[in-house]
Amino acid sequence: MKLILGSTSPFRRQLLERLQIEFSCASPDVDETPIAGETIENMVMRLSESKAEAVAEQIKQLGEDALIIGSDQSAVLNGQPLTKPGNFENAVKQLTEASGQRIVFQTGLCLLNSRTGRKQTICEPYTVVFKKLSTQTIERYLKKEQPYNCAGSFKSEGLGIALFEKFEGEDPNSLIGLPLIKLVTLLENEGIEIPSSE
Repeated sequence: MKLILGSTSPFRRQLLERLQIEFSCASPDVDETPIAGETIENMVMRLSESKAEAVAEQIKQLGEDALIIGSDQSAVLNGQPLTKPGNFENAVKQLTEASGQRIVFQTGLCLLNSRTGRKQTICEPYTVVFKKLSTQTIERYLKKEQPYNCAGSFKSEGLGIALFEKFEGEDPNSLIGLPLIKLVTLLENEGIEIPSSE
């Protein structure tokens, strides 16, 4: 069966390429509005399933079946979800609040077999501990990397790594948005061995 990544994120695509298996990408059209009272863990699992299901609908219209990967991520600081800052001023505020704090990233992952309807869904936590950051460090970082479309105002796969004291979690790929260790297990449950012998 074909493998489809239900995401247009270049970072998720690069992560999946590490597994050296053929896949294509599709853009899921999903309403990402949180539901009142929903936990972050439940939200990212629900949205990862919704993204996989949206892609399944697209390929169903083409008369095809596939294994579809859906993923969604949210970060939490002091009990509040982190948003994309959008501009320099908001990013300064976010990183000032994050200074010396722990941020927990929750990444939802769903592997949907569109032929059988089987859904495997997990939530993978990953924690980042920030250094104490001076205003000068924050502003210098933001001007260099300009991570204004990134939740939390940093890119861990880039210069943002310099802002951290330590990482805590089972799979550092989760931080970038695709828990590869768990994904390999979900794929093996569907009969796809990594590394492939083909």
